Amino acid sequence: MARVVFMCGPAGSGKSTVARGLESDGWVRLSFDQEAWSRGLRTMPLSPTDHAAVDSHLRQRLVELVGQGRDVVLDFSFWSRRMRQDWRALLAPLGVIPETIYLATDRQTCLDRVSRRAAGHGDDFTLAPEVAAAYFDGFEVPTEAEGPLTVIMPTN
Repeated sequence: MARVVFMCGPAGSGKSTVARGLESDGWVRLSFDQEAWSRGLRTMPLSPTDHAAVDSHLRQRLVELVGQGRDVVLDFSFWSRRMRQDWRALLAPLGVIPETIYLATDRQTCLDRVSRRAAGHGDDFTLAPEVAAAYFDGFEVPTEAEGPLTVIMPTN
């Protein structure tokens, strides 16, 4: 049975670093930001049309990979309970219960990391300071009531 992990945390929390670690262990990493980058999109947040196109592609790819029995790490923010529920609903008919890995990184560390980004690759999107702050402040922390949860407390 395929396993699926939701990387969960605000911009700058360290999700991609952890996701790449799983990738090096043989997992398939699907990254919302990388997919946008591959499409030539360089500005976040995406337009609603671009967001929908990336989302649709990644949903289709996830279903294909799970059908092949591949382990997948979704390198997204999973910033809201609703988003996490929506992706769980996609996986439920496939018999997959995803695990959420939440990076509980403090606000200042996240904002500092985002401010150092240089837009050099898909994991390095720049964000205006007010956008990065709004992303952090609007983030909904996952709970065990949502499903399997691992919390990582990164060090700076």
